[in-house]
Amino acid sequence: NRIVFVPAFAGLYAPYWRKDARSVICGISEDTTNAHIVKAALQAVCFQTRDILEAMKEDTGLVLSKLLVDGAMINNDLLMQMQADICGIPVVRPLMCETTALGVAIAAGSAEGIRKWDVKIDAAVPSDIFFPSITENERDILYSQWKIGIDRSLGWEPLPEASDDTEDIHKATAPGVFIIGTIILLMVAKYRSTL
Repeated sequence: NRIVFVPAFAGLYAPYWRKDARSVICGISEDTTNAHIVKAALQAVCFQTRDILEAMKEDTGLVLSKLLVDGAMINNDLLMQMQADICGIPVVRPLMCETTALGVAIAAGSAEGIRKWDVKIDAAVPSDIFFPSITENERDILYSQWKIGIDRSLGWEPLPEASDDTEDIHKATAPGVFIIGTIILLMVAKYRSTL
């Protein structure tokens, strides 16, 4: 039972950039089970990753030989295997699942002059490598079905008409006031702490 789920709840982002898209589930039949829909949702994550990798390859001409992953979702072996199958490259899961957070912490510490770290650089050492287990033909069929799902998700909402500049200014006013207010409050707090 081949189901395609396109999670376009607020439109499609990179590489499509389509606000008129909406979520769709294609291929449902009387034999469809909850497990089929869950599998389609997991595959959607993998297809979105492949879309980004394809766009990067088109823009740079570079072809990846492996995909290093991190984040909470990497603990799902099925998802990691699907990612390898759909992208057609090995997926490398490091020992530490939040290497991005570690990198941010190290960068922030370095910016504050903290140079000594007890953390070993072993965080990126692979704990598991998932290799593609399907043929290129099977991969292409799956990806072409995903693209059909993408096409079917388009056009559900009318594209917004060109707005005048004053509407855009009003949309930006509240966030702008918030950001400027926050900066002013931080400056006042810093000034008061020196008194």
